[in-house]
Amino acid sequence: MAAQKTNSLEEVHQSVAITQNTTVWKRILAFFGPAYMVSVGYMDPGNWATDLAGGSQFGYTLIWVLLMSNIMALLLQSLSARLGIVRQRDLAQASRDTYSRPVNFVLYFLAEIAIAACDLAEVLGMAIGLQLLFDIPLLWGVSITMLDTFLLLFLLNKGIKKMEAFIIALIAIIGISFLVEMFLAKPDPGQIAAGLVPSIPDSTALYIAIGIIGATVMPHNLYLHSSLVQTRKFDRSAKGIKQAIRYNFFDSLIALNLAFFVNAAILILAAATFYKNGMFEVAEIQDAHRLLTPLLGTEWASILFALALLAAGQSSTITGTLAGQIVMEGYLNLRIQPWVRRIITRLIAIVPAFLTIVYFGEEATGKLLILSQVILSLQLGFAIIPLIHFVSDNRKMKGFAIGKYTKIASWLIALVIVSLNARLVYDEIKGWIETSENPVYLWIFVVPLAVAAALLLLYIIIKPLIEKTMVSPTLVPHIKHIVVKEAEKPIVYSNIAIALDFSTTDEKSIESALQLGGKEANYTIIHVVETVGAMVYGEEIQDFETASDSNYLNDYKNALEAKGYKVTIKLDFGSPKKGIAKLVNEGDFDILILGAHGHHWFKDLLFGTTVDAVRHSIKIPLLIVKN
Repeated sequence: MAAQKTNSLEEVHQSVAITQNTTVWKRILAFFGPAYMVSVGYMDPGNWATDLAGGSQFGYTLIWVLLMSNIMALLLQSLSARLGIVRQRDLAQASRDTYSRPVNFVLYFLAEIAIAACDLAEVLGMAIGLQLLFDIPLLWGVSITMLDTFLLLFLLNKGIKKMEAFIIALIAIIGISFLVEMFLAKPDPGQIAAGLVPSIPDSTALYIAIGIIGATVMPHNLYLHSSLVQTRKFDRSAKGIKQAIRYNFFDSLIALNLAFFVNAAILILAAATFYKNGMFEVAEIQDAHRLLTPLLGTEWASILFALALLAAGQSSTITGTLAGQIVMEGYLNLRIQPWVRRIITRLIAIVPAFLTIVYFGEEATGKLLILSQVILSLQLGFAIIPLIHFVSDNRKMKGFAIGKYTKIASWLIALVIVSLNARLVYDEIKGWIETSENPVYLWIFVVPLAVAAALLLLYIIIKPLIEKTMVSPTLVPHIKHIVVKEAEKPIVYSNIAIALDFSTTDEKSIESALQLGGKEANYTIIHVVETVGAMVYGEEIQDFETASDSNYLNDYKNALEAKGYKVTIKLDFGSPKKGIAKLVNEGDFDILILGAHGHHWFKDLLFGTTVDAVRHSIKIPLLIVKN
């Protein structure tokens, strides 16, 4: 029984109809929008921190990194858009369809870290912008950013096109502000051209370069773009799909080049003002704002800088929160109230920002912004590699898989990003070990984590290569496969409880129960919904998984009753360890049949051992069935 297919961003899915009987320009404009929503992530406050640091320390030297990152971003975003257009699945959903549940859980965790790092940069950027414009303390500014959650809800209720228009307006504010800044700074065109020649002066430049890549090519944007393109309802014929891919590429080309202009403008501004005047350590946004007026001779330089920062933070935080929704729904198949989901996403970012400001002071925000972008870059491989695999699968892409040269370019980009990240991780850990007073703790905790991440990345790379076809996992065995064997001996048990987890052990659990009880016994099938929403809301949860699990139980009940067995079903919510024991202890059962999950020690650490916990909590015999 396959899992039901759900739509990405259900509330705005296919909400924009594309009319075929109209002019080409009107069709193109109807497709325009998603890439602009994505592009704001390429000019968020995290980019400002890395661009300022790069420009003030190394002048125009790292402009080539911005250009290379923009080319990478354009290719990867076009792959993301292609995935959403052709397969009508976002990147998180496609991963859930392909990889096992434990792997998806880890990928979800890593994606949430990336989104938290991104949201952290946006929260800090908005708070800094409010402070610079209105002299509001940073802690108050961070608190105010919570209101973005409700602005997002308001815009979504108005429709995706209204939200896109709002984002484009904010992008216009950023672009115009920096256009004026360029006229004021008067950068040297010759030095700008020289900065397009690749070079990495030292390890510090490498750290900042990787931060720039992480700030430019953002993993959460890959999830976001694959979902946003599905807001367009167009002709699903081969011609219509090809047209949608082409128009969305143009959309990405224009939007990401605008983002490149903004990033280059920030780095050039830092080089033309701070680096030129010997101020090599200006990485703090507040310092940049303070120094622009005396260096450029007008107060408007600082005002426009702060206004653009506020617009960048506001626009980026909206799209970052949407990405959080896509990742949660895609990987976990969890649908909860939109306002609850968005508050949770925002809190994940606000808490670290609060703690940083309280414990390290406002002056630590610049370093935190750069660190957040390096973290983003470290997550990139876990999003890029599955994406390349998905759009390379011609069978699932229905003839719209990427070509040989695009595939080669994509893998080269993945190799560059993963190699740079591996070098950064190696250098950082090596430095920590050499300078630490107790390096044994690093060997015990940090080094194994790095090795585990490398092994996971290797698994993600080779799994689809070994398995020529990526088959969606079967979530629950088919009813027809259950073999009913009649009991030949007298009935021993009359009230039998059977705990199911919708795995391959269910078949043997049911067979064992039927052999013990025959057709005279009463059977109760138990299942516990263990999603995050179920743990929070209990029996009030109304998500997709709860409905699916309830349907599965009814399918089992109907199939067994058709064969003459007496069956009831019971559904509980939260922890299986507690839920199974509670239902068994509340009923008048003679025996419990429980399937062994077959975890090894690592999975037990992740999911716990249900069998042992239940065995010690019930007072009736327990039959453990292994697959």
